[in-house]
Amino acid sequence: MISLSGKRILVTGASSGIGRATAKLCDSLGAKVVLTARNEFLLKEVKSEMSDETEFFMADLTNETDIDNLIENIGVLDGFFHSAGVIQPYPIKYIRRKNIDYIYSVNLNSAILLTAGLIKNKKINPNASLVFISSISTDHPYMGGALYSSSKSALESFSKSIALEFASQKIRSNVLQPALVETEMFEQTKSAYSEQEFSQIIQQYPLGIGKPSDIASAAVFLLSDSSSWITGTTLKMDGGLLLNSRR
Repeated sequence: MISLSGKRILVTGASSGIGRATAKLCDSLGAKVVLTARNEFLLKEVKSEMSDETEFFMADLTNETDIDNLIENIGVLDGFFHSAGVIQPYPIKYIRRKNIDYIYSVNLNSAILLTAGLIKNKKINPNASLVFISSISTDHPYMGGALYSSSKSALESFSKSIALEFASQKIRSNVLQPALVETEMFEQTKSAYSEQEFSQIIQQYPLGIGKPSDIASAAVFLLSDSSSWITGTTLKMDGGLLLNSRR
């Protein structure tokens, strides 16, 4: 039985989707959870569904002042689940600097700056676990996904660097690499295809499209002491998609 009892865990992107599901599961397993996202109304809604010890801080992680304020006020952590992210398809010939800046600011820079600040300010306990959300598109890119895939590839490399640099403190860092999951990003992806095209995509998943709870279950394992000998890894979660593609 996985337990997070006594652990203090920060969850970013906690107002919806995978972040919300993970925050609630952490709470049910005994963790003291700190929620953060940009939408105060949704954060309050999530908090109302959790234990009284749950805290939340509204923060825009593309804003360094917000990151600094969050770090200053959250206390020391035993775990950090970073699920904040965006997906916006751009054919390469239409990419402009503003597109690069936005995608990388949300998907990569926020993770780097928040992690660096937490460590510098001694807000990460020894034996802590950090978990980041990437995508199978880092290994299996798709048309229009150059910025999204490359930002997530960089995030995976960043996680491995954390694992290496802080192994002496038993601080672990791992990445979850899901395929399509039923979140807002799923809806955004769906809108880029015709109904027939998207139906064909769905049929490629032997186990069906993932749910936020599927990712949350893997996240709490990596956040728990049950995974104390796992670091610097990337866990592919695709419902059999890639296996099916080889048939």
